[in-house]
Amino acid sequence: MASKSVPHFATQSRSVLSGSEKRLLAKTGDEKPAAPASRVTVSVVVRRKEPLEAAQVRGEQRLTRAQFNASHAADPAAVKLVRGFAKEFGLTVQAGTPAPGRRTMKLTGTVANLQRAFGVSLAQKTIDGAGYRVREGSINLPSELQGYVVAVLGLDDRPQAKPHFRILGEHGEASAQAAQDQGFAHPHAAGTTSFTPVQVGQLYQFPQGTTASNQTIGIIELGGGFRQADITAYFKSLGQKPPKLIAVPIGTGKNSPSNANSADGEVMLDIEVAGAVAPGARIVVYFAPNTDQGFLDALAHAIHDTKYNPSVISISWGAAEINWTAQAMAAFDAACQSAAALGVTITAAAGDDGSSDAVTDGKNHADFPASSPHVLACGGTNLRGNGSTITDEIVWNAQPQGGATGGGVSDFFPQPAWQAGVKVPKPANHAGGRGVPDVAGDADPASGYIVRVDGKNLVIGGTSAVAPLWAGLIAVANQRNGKSAGFIHPAIYAAAGKAAFRDIVQGNNGSFVASTGWDACTGLGSPVAPRVISVVKPSSSTPKSKPAAGKKTRASR
Repeated sequence: MASKSVPHFATQSRSVLSGSEKRLLAKTGDEKPAAPASRVTVSVVVRRKEPLEAAQVRGEQRLTRAQFNASHAADPAAVKLVRGFAKEFGLTVQAGTPAPGRRTMKLTGTVANLQRAFGVSLAQKTIDGAGYRVREGSINLPSELQGYVVAVLGLDDRPQAKPHFRILGEHGEASAQAAQDQGFAHPHAAGTTSFTPVQVGQLYQFPQGTTASNQTIGIIELGGGFRQADITAYFKSLGQKPPKLIAVPIGTGKNSPSNANSADGEVMLDIEVAGAVAPGARIVVYFAPNTDQGFLDALAHAIHDTKYNPSVISISWGAAEINWTAQAMAAFDAACQSAAALGVTITAAAGDDGSSDAVTDGKNHADFPASSPHVLACGGTNLRGNGSTITDEIVWNAQPQGGATGGGVSDFFPQPAWQAGVKVPKPANHAGGRGVPDVAGDADPASGYIVRVDGKNLVIGGTSAVAPLWAGLIAVANQRNGKSAGFIHPAIYAAAGKAAFRDIVQGNNGSFVASTGWDACTGLGSPVAPRVISVVKPSSSTPKSKPAAGKKTRASR
């Protein structure tokens, strides 16, 4: 007769998992408890075996994948504890998790068992006409797991982020209005100027005739899809060979094209901009569900992807910091720290709704993940020019209907040392201080990008275009410099980096006004590409091996 298991974690006192608090939603008439027998897979992120050292997080001392996996992947003690916890509560640990270099364990079980395991109540609610599983309040863990578990994601499956792109068109135009109603894009009043990505690259002095044939650009997508026929036709129209394009499904995510009034506009914009300005680069698109769990899964997979090894990763999705849990932002930022240690650059759109970031509380808000200090935050401009000559460039602001570049000050991440000299405005929350964005580029739909989406030629703007533009520039830099740029913030903020930017000194994004030097509208400015390429070239003295023990970073734990 088998012996009965003795409760272990179930008998322990419980306390709140720091940062897991979710805001309460307004009551809805159709709210009901989540079905107890339905099965759900959640992500449990555990601490590192050893914290990353400060020099590694700054990109000054890089690690090989073998070195990283040996010292900075999941703590074996934490993995063992979570396995025991899962078994006791009837949860199954997904085989192969945590994957090499990763810290995420996938646990699957019934809603009833997950509620008991994590001390939560899950409800089914209809939000904007769609049904979601909702978690409110805090996650409560047994005392023994505290300090070993840093985040639990996936109990709630509401959409986490939105794509930051906008379609040019008259407000009454049927296709533009449909896009606006979908919530994916908002039309801007018709403008007089549009560019191909190649023409934008020429204005920013991207090297002509240079390829990025040895580089891989990773792109994170939380919806939509592409059709190869569109890619082939578009690049033929540019006189370029189409990039080698690979779709990687993450979880239940997949390449799922539908029509031009969907997130396909985001996917196609990202691919076409990055591919056009970095000809020859391989582009790998990681498709994941639009949840905090799916978003982190896609980013972590891309960072630790030993098959395709992207040297730069572009993200055009995000949401105001207030719409994230602290645990999710911390886990996401820790993944970005891992990228810095491995020499991978991450670019992210700063948002398309000005200084409020579409939050209606009358306060300023920064967009995440752009507000992560380990991400290159990309703001937007209105660009005018001809050939290779810029005639005018100002802050993108066509509010109230036409959008504006995101930018401001993080209420969650403190000001990094490399940003100390640029006079970032004071944060609303004393814990914050990281200024957004870092850099800028053409984003106004009125000076937007000519792209092809589901058989249609459209003009699209938004800071979503700037993230792949900068990702393409970094890929070209990596090719020309013979080594990946990695974490570039200290270099571009140093005095030597200032000549690498066209300073934007006109305009505002609502609460913040452009000025000489860095500002919370366009950061350091738009690129002067040859100088950027020179500035981001890593020092030949950068060690390739793990250094001796030094200062550890608390956040990377």
